Amino acid sequence: MTGKTTYRTHTCGEIGEQNLNCNVRLSGWVENIRDHGGIQFLDLRDHYGVVQVVIHEDSLLDGVSRECTVSVAGTVVLRDEETINPKIASGIVEVRAESLTILGKCLPNLPFEVASSKHTKEDVRLQYRFLDLRNPKVHQNIVLRAEVISFLRSKMQELGFLEIQTPILSASSPEGARDYLIPSRRHHGKFYALPQAPQIFKQLLMVSGFDRYFQIAPCFRDEDARADRSPGEFYQLDFEMAFASQEDVFAVAEAVLPALFTRFSEKAVTPAPFPRIPYAEAMLRYGTDKPDLRNPLVITDISDLFVHSSFRPFSGKTVRVIAVPDCAAQSRTFFGSLESYAESLGMGGLGYVKIGTEKELIGPLDKYMSESDKETLLSRTQVKPGDVIFFIADREREAAHYAGLIRTALGERLSLIADDAYRFCFITDFPMYEIDEETGAYAFTHNPFSMPQGGMQALCEQAPETILAYQYDIVCNGVELSSGAVRNHDIEIMKKAFSIAGYSEAELEKKFHSLYNAFQYGAPPHAGMAPGIDRMLMLLCGEESIREVIAFPMNSNAQDVLLGAPGEVTEQQLREAHIKIR
Repeated sequence: MTGKTTYRTHTCGEIGEQNLNCNVRLSGWVENIRDHGGIQFLDLRDHYGVVQVVIHEDSLLDGVSRECTVSVAGTVVLRDEETINPKIASGIVEVRAESLTILGKCLPNLPFEVASSKHTKEDVRLQYRFLDLRNPKVHQNIVLRAEVISFLRSKMQELGFLEIQTPILSASSPEGARDYLIPSRRHHGKFYALPQAPQIFKQLLMVSGFDRYFQIAPCFRDEDARADRSPGEFYQLDFEMAFASQEDVFAVAEAVLPALFTRFSEKAVTPAPFPRIPYAEAMLRYGTDKPDLRNPLVITDISDLFVHSSFRPFSGKTVRVIAVPDCAAQSRTFFGSLESYAESLGMGGLGYVKIGTEKELIGPLDKYMSESDKETLLSRTQVKPGDVIFFIADREREAAHYAGLIRTALGERLSLIADDAYRFCFITDFPMYEIDEETGAYAFTHNPFSMPQGGMQALCEQAPETILAYQYDIVCNGVELSSGAVRNHDIEIMKKAFSIAGYSEAELEKKFHSLYNAFQYGAPPHAGMAPGIDRMLMLLCGEESIREVIAFPMNSNAQDVLLGAPGEVTEQQLREAHIKIR
C-alpha cells in the first residue's frame, strides 16, 4: 500500500526494522489480547499481515474485544530479544501505542475462534463466512484465487487470445446438465436459462471471424455437490481457436498450465508435452478416465487366461490384476482390511497371490492356473519375489471400475502416491457413441458437437460403437480439470452424426438452431477446452473441498446460508414473473 489515509499511514504487513522510531498509525482487527501484568499486548491484523502492539495504559483497551476494528497510533520499537516472533514478517518489531480508537465494535461471544475456523462445522462457517474469511489460511486462498486469475488472463493475452464476455441470460439447453431457469416478466410463459458453459457462444464467435477467444467464464449447473464440484456455479478458463487441431489446443494448455502451477507451487510439474493416453488404455491400465499418475501401480488384463477356467468366479469374466511391489510382508490385518473394503464396494471379494522366493504363486488361486498361464502372468506383471498380485473379476465395465478403486486404495494405504508433484496427462480418443442400456439405441457418450475421427467416412462405414471422437480431457493428480473437443463444424457430418443418435434433421434444426444455421455460412474448423479454475485452485491450495477456494460458496445442499438462498419471494414478484407455486 502507498500513501497515507485518515485511518493509517502503513499496513500491518509493511511494518519492520525500516520503520524504527517512526510514528505510525495502523488499523485492523484485534486478533488477540494478552495481559502480562501491567503491560498488555494486542495482535493487530489486517489484509496484509499482523503486528504486535504494546499497551502501557489499560484505559486504552476500554471496550476493546477480539475481532473488533481499531485504529492505533504509536512508535515502532524493537522487541525484546526473547519476544521476537520469526513466524510473522513484523516479528522483530512492535508498536508502542500512544492512542487507540475503536472503529467497529464486535459482540463478545464469537461463534467460533477465527484462528481455528477450519475445524468448525461447515454450515456455521458459511453462515459467518465474513468471520471465516479472516482466518489467514482461508483468506490466503482467496488472495491466491485473484493472483491465479490475473496470471491466467495475462498468459492468455500473451498467447494472442482476445477476452470476450458472453451472455449470462441465455436459452435453455436440451442436452447436458439441469439448467437454472429464469422466468421472463415481459414474455409470458417463457424462460431464460443461466449458461451451463459458453459453449455455443464461443463456437459462434469462431464463425464470426474471431481467431482466439477466451474468458474467465462463470458457468451454472443445477447439480449436486461433490468434494470437487460446487453446486450452482463455477468458473473456468474458457478458450476456443479457429483453424485449429487437437494438438493446437494441447499446445496452449501446455504453455499455460505448467507455467501456472510452477508459478504458484514448489512441487514438481509435468513438463510439456504431457502424456497422451487413449481412453481405452486409461480404463484398462488405471480403471478410470481420470488417472492419478502419481500412483505408480498399473492394472493388467489377463482375461484370456481364465476363458475356460474351472474357477467359476473368474470363468468367462473380465479379469484384471494389480501387481504391488514388496507387499507380501504386509500384515494379515492389511489384507483383511483391503478385502473388507472390496466387499463394501459391492465386489464378491478380492483374490490375491504372493510371489515366493522361487517366483512361485502362494495362495489359493495357484491351483486354478496351468504352468504356462502362471508364466504368462509373471511375464505380463513383471513381478519379483516378495510382490503381491491382486485379482479383480467382473463384467468389463465393473471390472475396470473396481480395479481403479482398488489401485487407488493400495496407493493410499501403502503411501505410494507422491505428494510432491502435479502430474498432468491428456485423455484422448473417447468413443463417440455408446449403446443405451435401457433403450438399446445409440447415444452420444460425450459432447455431441465433437468431430468424429474419420469424418463422414467413419460415420457411414464403421459400427457406431467403434467410432472415436476428437474429444479430450486434461487430468491432474486424478482430478479432471477440463474437457474439450475439436468441434464438428461441417453441417453434413453433423446431420449424419445426430441421425445415428436418433435425431431427425428437423429435430437438430429445432433444438440447436443457432449452430445449425451458423454452420451453413462458412464455419472454420475450430477447437477448444475450458480448464476449471476452482479445481486448479483446490489442487494448488492442497484443499480437499472446492468450497475452500470460493469466497462465498453454497453448502453441500446447494444453500447460501449466509444470505438465505434459495428463499421465498413475495406474491407480487411471482405475479410479475407469471409464476404460481404448485
